[in-house]
Amino acid sequence: MEILKLDNVKKYYGVHTNITKAVDGISFHIDEGEFVAIMGASGSGKTTLLNCISTIDSCTAGHIYVGDKDITKIKEDDMADFRRENLGFIFQDFNLLDTLSIEENISLSLIINNEDPNKVDHKVKDIATKLGIADVLKKFPYEVSGGQRQRCACARALINHPKLILADEPTGALDSKSSKMLLETMADMNKKLNATILMVTHDSFSASFCGRVLFLKDGKIFNEIVRGNKSRKEIFDEIIDVLTLLGGDVGNVK
Repeated sequence: MEILKLDNVKKYYGVHTNITKAVDGISFHIDEGEFVAIMGASGSGKTTLLNCISTIDSCTAGHIYVGDKDITKIKEDDMADFRRENLGFIFQDFNLLDTLSIEENISLSLIINNEDPNKVDHKVKDIATKLGIADVLKKFPYEVSGGQRQRCACARALINHPKLILADEPTGALDSKSSKMLLETMADMNKKLNATILMVTHDSFSASFCGRVLFLKDGKIFNEIVRGNKSRKEIFDEIIDVLTLLGGDVGNVK
């Protein structure tokens, strides 16, 4: 089942003869249960593309479907409801509220949606148990470890059972140990909870956790790697080869 489909998506900035083609005719799809990375050098269009998919920005031309809904045709007044019902987000700095407990951070979107309090309690405990943070629900973000805060952010992204989870450079502000912990949690979300995840990253180590990697160059798809039965080390090496062709950064697998 297709969760996300892009059909000849374009995003241009500027006017007349001074036009920048940030996204230039991109088409691809993501099936339910996939974990996909988008990579590319700075200016390749990866963040602009994610902004269009997340409805933060609108595309100039083309169509983007989440499930059976064409998000390019959703009215502005209905956009917030669409995001809340269909998309989950994992932010680089996690955006947890320090004045709320871990439990309250996870349940906030359900409360805003006027969900039945008994259902809220059940859903929070269920997802917290699956992600291993049930024992810290009453604590505040500053009282728990970095890894527990990461899992709280993942639980918050999953709580509404979104069709698609979007992550923009989620490890960008983390050290190598914390990055690996977060990526392992996201991989578990994908494998054990069948979460469909699209992650934008510049980091080859992060992308090696994914089942498929799309590479952008000058607003277009340059290459694609499918993991299949390959090991993470094997797909990491392939990512390095493509990044070398792109002139991108090369990291070290851990």
